[in-house]
Amino acid sequence: MKALVFDSTLKLLDLPMPTPAPGEALIRVLYAGICRTDLEIVRGYMGFHGILGHEFVGVVERSHNSFLRGKRVVGEINCVCKACTYCNMEMPRHCERRTVLGIQDRPGVFAEYVTLPEENLHLVPKDVQNEMAVFTEPLAAAFRIPEQLSVPADDRVIVLGDGKLGLLAAQVLWLHSKNTLCIGKHPWKLDLLAPLGIPTALNTEPVEGKADIVVEATGTVFGLNRALSLVRPEGTIILKTTTEKGFEMDAVSTVVNEVHIVGSRCGPFRPALEAIATGTVELTSMITAVYPLDDGVEALSRAKDHDMLKVLLHISS
Repeated sequence: MKALVFDSTLKLLDLPMPTPAPGEALIRVLYAGICRTDLEIVRGYMGFHGILGHEFVGVVERSHNSFLRGKRVVGEINCVCKACTYCNMEMPRHCERRTVLGIQDRPGVFAEYVTLPEENLHLVPKDVQNEMAVFTEPLAAAFRIPEQLSVPADDRVIVLGDGKLGLLAAQVLWLHSKNTLCIGKHPWKLDLLAPLGIPTALNTEPVEGKADIVVEATGTVFGLNRALSLVRPEGTIILKTTTEKGFEMDAVSTVVNEVHIVGSRCGPFRPALEAIATGTVELTSMITAVYPLDDGVEALSRAKDHDMLKVLLHISS
């Protein structure tokens, strides 16, 4: 099979098809999405070498579960041991021996085939297009925020960042509080929220602080300090950014204002799939380019550019 591999450099290689372990399914990948995390891995984040990619939709080609065979699926990215301390505490996303699709010790989905545990798979509703289904994993990460904390309807919420995750988080939080504001630096990206009625502001414009919740999704080392300047005392910052370089942080104001900082990573697939199926979120306008897998190296290079938002890889039909 063809696969896009990172090993100090990006290469498109011919590799043997993977063999599913017991309890795993073999999936033919249809589409995959390029994520900020993929770009950070190429810069050195997580020290991962191998097949990149963790956002996908595919068709189950081989499985012991006959119900799954031939079905379109998306898949949760954490593969867990079910026996460690955190698995026993029903915190499998933090499994001590987990592998993570295309991120940690497990080949990813920028390939014609991938394997995943059958329990990680979710069926895609028949009316959901492949290009929309690819958004399930990042949208689930946005739905993790209301899973982690209550978002009352009268809370002031600020989302920092107009990248893919920032726009998705703004849409999800808008469902909970109509006092949600998204701040970014690209007018054309913020304009994508206008049809939904979600207020936006450029990061050069003055914005009132004292927000109850600030979501940091800028992808920069400076985003946390900006979030600290906008959150109220005893307010909550949801930290979504992962960068190879880490963060700058004003620890003194964090202590003095007793700010809660909550790390937030993977989230629930079911509400994400429901939101896509019902059209609760707008995704089509976020796709700026689709490349075949053969042009995967170029696709990742273009995904870094400021005039791009969501870049997809079309891997098979």
